[in-house]
Amino acid sequence: MKSSKKFIRTPLAAIAISLLSAPICAAEPFVVKDIRVEGLQRVEPGTVFTYLPVRVGETFTDDKGSDAIRALYNTGFFKHVKVESENNVLIINVEERPAISQIEFTGLKEFDKDGLKKSLKAAGVADGRYYDKSIIDKAEQELKRQYVSRGFYGAEIKTTITPVDRNRVAILFNVEEGDVSKIKLININGAETFKESTLLDEMQLSQGNWLSWYTKNNLYSKQKLVADLESIRSFYLSQGYLEFTIESTQVSISPDKTGMYLNINIKEGKQYKVSSVKLAGELLGKEEELNKLIQVKPGEIYSSTKLAASTAAIADKLGAYGYAFASTTPSTDLKKDTQLVDLTLTIEPGKRTYVRKINVLGNTKTRDDVIRREIRQLESSWYDSEKLKLSKDRVNRTGYFTDVDIGNEDVPNTTDQVDVNLKVTEKPTGSLSLGAGFSSTDKLILSAGITQDNIFGSGTSLGLNVNTGKTNRTLALSNYDPYFTEDGISRFTEVYTRSSKPLYYAGDTEYQIKSTGGSFKLGVPYSEVDRVFFGIGIETLSMTTSINTPIAYQSYIGQYGTSTLNIPLTVGWARDARDSALVPSRGTYQQANLEVGTAIGDLEYYRAYYQHQYFLPLFKGNVLSFNGEIGYGATYNGKEFPVTKNYYVGGIGSVRGYEPGTLGPRSVPNYYGVTTPLGGASKLIGNVEYTFPIPGSGVDKTLRLFGFFDAGNVYEKTPTFSDLRTSYGFGLSWISPLGPLKFSYGIPLSKKPEDRLQRFQFQIGTAF
Repeated sequence: MKSSKKFIRTPLAAIAISLLSAPICAAEPFVVKDIRVEGLQRVEPGTVFTYLPVRVGETFTDDKGSDAIRALYNTGFFKHVKVESENNVLIINVEERPAISQIEFTGLKEFDKDGLKKSLKAAGVADGRYYDKSIIDKAEQELKRQYVSRGFYGAEIKTTITPVDRNRVAILFNVEEGDVSKIKLININGAETFKESTLLDEMQLSQGNWLSWYTKNNLYSKQKLVADLESIRSFYLSQGYLEFTIESTQVSISPDKTGMYLNINIKEGKQYKVSSVKLAGELLGKEEELNKLIQVKPGEIYSSTKLAASTAAIADKLGAYGYAFASTTPSTDLKKDTQLVDLTLTIEPGKRTYVRKINVLGNTKTRDDVIRREIRQLESSWYDSEKLKLSKDRVNRTGYFTDVDIGNEDVPNTTDQVDVNLKVTEKPTGSLSLGAGFSSTDKLILSAGITQDNIFGSGTSLGLNVNTGKTNRTLALSNYDPYFTEDGISRFTEVYTRSSKPLYYAGDTEYQIKSTGGSFKLGVPYSEVDRVFFGIGIETLSMTTSINTPIAYQSYIGQYGTSTLNIPLTVGWARDARDSALVPSRGTYQQANLEVGTAIGDLEYYRAYYQHQYFLPLFKGNVLSFNGEIGYGATYNGKEFPVTKNYYVGGIGSVRGYEPGTLGPRSVPNYYGVTTPLGGASKLIGNVEYTFPIPGSGVDKTLRLFGFFDAGNVYEKTPTFSDLRTSYGFGLSWISPLGPLKFSYGIPLSKKPEDRLQRFQFQIGTAF
């Protein structure tokens, strides 16, 4: 005789059993002789047994039946679960959920299909997973969120579920993106002292401009709005409005969901001046030293910007003495009747702190020792904020990283130790430098170089430079090792071959100058920013002449011959105090070099060169840069200065708007009336450049505009300020994967009839 008892048939019953202690349908307990699972298609029986709260040989009860249904249903594998018994055999009857066979989209324009699939997978929807209506609802919300993040507030998502064979379903998301919702209007109500346009400039969000396609600043974001409100608050506080408040903000959207409207209601309050400033707290006997760091002075308008700079300077100064967690808390006492404020800075230095260890993070290619050799903070020594700042600058000046950040981390169970985390963001180690220009009278002039900086993460570089210009052609191979020795002595080696022809005699195959040589240079550091150089080189030069050879070169042959050997010695000095080698925004860079042709060779001359660069940060990413260069050459044996050692000025890297190397003295006209630029024994160059972020892009350093003024020339003897060629212009600077890239358009000012112009130029890899 068969007996069968059905305990629970549906998930609804399972929920009921969980709510009511008594079973819906009572059954006599029995000892389970066997367990049979029916209805499985893809799920393994072992998976079901894993979740069952009963085993063969155990007593089965109503409570265990309820637990079994709950456990199996919660796995998400099954749509229906039924538990029965037959002759003490427990029968688990299940109906599996359909599996997702594929996911497709229609109507996609803004997003890539693969990118959306990754987002859905994180939400639990992917090929091969089980279909669940609730999860699909979440997937629709995720897709909607993705569109809202890009300003598509009107996007509609409709899902179509199509059953296919083997208990599977295909999911199709039909997307109607609609138009992007853009900010149409931003109103700032209550502004009396400042123009609304001034306050809008403090915000990231805007009503849109010609660059909004790149900055996306006309797309509403709650996070950006919160940051913008804080920026407006900081602006007023920096102007002394200590009672400034933001009373309310309203964000509305047009009925068609394409326009966003922002209303910001503010109350300015009154402007306050500082009546007194004093220090309080534990001053460690350094009150006089700390007072000098306070930028907020009595009688001045209160400025939160100056106050923040003062507290940061005090923290840095105390950090230099080992107090890593020093804090300065400002407090204000407002005198509303006189609009004056008393300012008190309370200093809490905390305990003097040791650095337990320094962690280098983010370097996937660069070896740890390449970074650590630039770090001046020592482990197991006093914390020193000045040494950490110097370490950050030195790592930045290597040019291997786009970003360097230093932070502190508490050591558990200690009060006087920290770990320092130095995190770097690596840039591509290979770089390509290019230079080119166009003019109305000449074709493309192209120079190129391939440099592998930080090769194999070792900190050394290997470079190949090629120039394909009509006048000069170059093939040079160089290697630079900044740590040739453990003490930081650098080594630079180069081998090259160069040929030079007259610029305007393309068909003259006889007249040319060829040189082949190499150089070896060592750099010895004697401070954190200073280094002296010593080098030696060897160069052979041969010259062939023709009827077109300028008199200056014929004179050179008359004194030195058609073939010469040169053994130059060099001594130099460089000081690099910039904050970054890639995108400098503050600091200076200087170099001086003296090259002497020795009597061992055929040329006895000297050339002296000096360069000075200065970078001045202004506000919000604006940088004013200056560059000055002067070079002078002469002989010490009474002969004329070798024309092959002349300086050349004009074009990329010197005076923009003129063709490269064409300024200065020229040869007498030849038979065809053509003159050739000869360069000069001395040169003078000056550049001024103002760099600023593209309007609407915040303080983005990767894409910037600049204006410039250039002046310079070469001279036969002593450089003077007379007869300078000048130009001005504008351009675009982009920190590309290839390196700093600049497009410039130069407009010559003091041009002469013989000058050859080149208005558009571009370059990669140089600061000026």
